[in-house]
Amino acid sequence: MVFDLTDEQRMIQETARNFAQKEVLPKAADLDETGRFPEDLVRQMAELGFLGVAVPEEHGGAGMDNVCYAIAMEEISRACASTGVIMSVNNSLVCDPILRFGSDDIRREYLAPLASGRKLGCFGLTEPGAGSDAGAQKTTAVRDGDSYIVNGTKNFITNAPQADTCVLFTMTDKARAHKGITAFVVDMKWKGVSLGKLEKKMGIKASATSSIIFEDVRVPAKNRLGNEGDGFKVAMSTLDGGRIGIAAQAVGIARAAMEDALAYSRDRKQFGQPICEFQAIQWMLADMATEIDAARLLTYRAAWMKDRKMRHSKESSMAKLYASEVAMRAATKGIQIHGGYGYIKEYPAERHFRDAKITEIYEGTSEIQRMVISSALIKG
Repeated sequence: MVFDLTDEQRMIQETARNFAQKEVLPKAADLDETGRFPEDLVRQMAELGFLGVAVPEEHGGAGMDNVCYAIAMEEISRACASTGVIMSVNNSLVCDPILRFGSDDIRREYLAPLASGRKLGCFGLTEPGAGSDAGAQKTTAVRDGDSYIVNGTKNFITNAPQADTCVLFTMTDKARAHKGITAFVVDMKWKGVSLGKLEKKMGIKASATSSIIFEDVRVPAKNRLGNEGDGFKVAMSTLDGGRIGIAAQAVGIARAAMEDALAYSRDRKQFGQPICEFQAIQWMLADMATEIDAARLLTYRAAWMKDRKMRHSKESSMAKLYASEVAMRAATKGIQIHGGYGYIKEYPAERHFRDAKITEIYEGTSEIQRMVISSALIKG
């Protein structure tokens, strides 16, 4: 097995790390405090090609692979998890399904502006009564000539307040349950599309999250992704890739927790010596470093498999499950190493803890990941 990065992968790692350290990290605490959407950072990420990393150049993207995407996601998220998830949604949940399931016309109209960062996208799957149970969709799309009339509400939608485009999932045949779900590409400026409540969150505060309300929205049939009834397949396939992005985000958060704790342990003195010289601290750091490396390798494997168009549902779920739980463990240890200072906002340890928690929830909870993994094992 070859563990070396390619020249292209090293290049994007260096570019992303430099940008994250010089531009993103200095703003992270203020973004968390104010909840301000990082418009300037998103614009700069677009200029660097980070909003369509694995989209071919002919469609407006950077034309790199999914390992490059995971590398860039880790670096951005190490500096600011909010900025990382904005990037993740646009790449994994918007550009990817349009690239893979959209018609030539849809790709021409929507993909290039999204992949180049001229526009921003969101992913409309979750509803007030349909979270982990995606088959319980209530948003409806009723055929009317060459269009569909869409009504319903989507909940907890990342990027919604700033989004220009939504990859939307609707029920076109309630009798068929999850086989009656159909996906569309919807312009957020169309008549009948409005935003609901802006959520106040525990973490990733600079990433705007709100509900979206659809009232008699006329969606052209040509904006459908795949055929009627393909929506569940589109959603689950998209989430396979999305979990790679969230795994990379979790690795970045975990790394931030470890690196900040390590730096603090070198400076903080107790009983006449730096606390990094105490075995209790050393063992926590050792556990953090080992688990972070393991999570990163799981993430790279899933991205590598996606690049080779191999089935990667189990591997993506493994990466997302393990990396998100590693992020929580690293964030918890990071606070412990900081002691009382880890509990106050003067230090970033408490932000890492708040940001880490969501990685165990969105794009499939840890419980859902265990269902996906065990199902794959049982089926062989």
